[in-house]
Amino acid sequence: MSAVATANAKTLPLTGEGVEEARVVPAVAGWRPASAALRAAVPVLALEDISVSFGGVVALRDVDLRVAEGEIRAVIGPNGAGKSSLLNVVSGLYRPDRGRVQLGDRHFSHVPTSRLAGFGVARTFQNLALFKGLSVLDNVMMGLVHRRRAGFLQQIAGTPWARREEAANRAAAEEIVGFLHLTEASERIAGTLPYGLQKRVELARALVARPKLLLLDEPLAGMTLTEKQELSRHIRNARDSYGTTIVLIEHDIGVVMDLSDSITVLDHGCKIADGTPDQVRANQAVIDAYLGVAHGDETELAS
Repeated sequence: MSAVATANAKTLPLTGEGVEEARVVPAVAGWRPASAALRAAVPVLALEDISVSFGGVVALRDVDLRVAEGEIRAVIGPNGAGKSSLLNVVSGLYRPDRGRVQLGDRHFSHVPTSRLAGFGVARTFQNLALFKGLSVLDNVMMGLVHRRRAGFLQQIAGTPWARREEAANRAAAEEIVGFLHLTEASERIAGTLPYGLQKRVELARALVARPKLLLLDEPLAGMTLTEKQELSRHIRNARDSYGTTIVLIEHDIGVVMDLSDSITVLDHGCKIADGTPDQVRANQAVIDAYLGVAHGDETELAS
């Protein structure tokens, strides 16, 4: 599998030997990884000196982050380290006390949530947010609502423009449903599916608009080992096939080490490490903060 250059221009090969690869669809026409120099100059996402507090409680303190095009970046840390707060800042749900967010060539002191999809950003949340009474395909099509231009009356009247728009959205949804191996369940009611498949439907809804940046908040939480391995393959495949840059929060260290190109570690709202999986695995500050392992010969995170 091809290597990905991170913001520090170090080549980070993907791991995952011995894991069966998911079906890889042809890459999107025209998408090619940018040169290392360009990715270093214009990151898909950058945070500069981000601080967030609630009353006297500090959620994030002077956090910097730089995510390159096509990178899979994991954010890890103990409970309460500030991981979800970081994603909430990027997606505009939290307004930072200071610092700024960069999305491509746009800079914000507060990201406008209503324009997030237009900036090419999609997000999933810790808890499932599906329309459980709708079919899988209809749920996925909801990920394209922001693209609709036909008005309500045009949709009701079934004007040619509205019909063409509906057909295009359905085709896009059917493609991503097939990409994630959900075709056989496409007409089933989402709420009747097993939990692992519902998580995959949520991923499909986030991917259907082909976002430049995908934010995943604990996408593997509550899954069995087999389900985690399967969804991890789909996440990696989305990056490889569509060029999607991915930032994810995840507690399963074994999955993080295998899936990620680079890892940022937070503790009590501060960034304490940032590097390749091997670098983070051997970082004593990470071991102390994340696992509480004493100094000595044990210098690797458990997987």
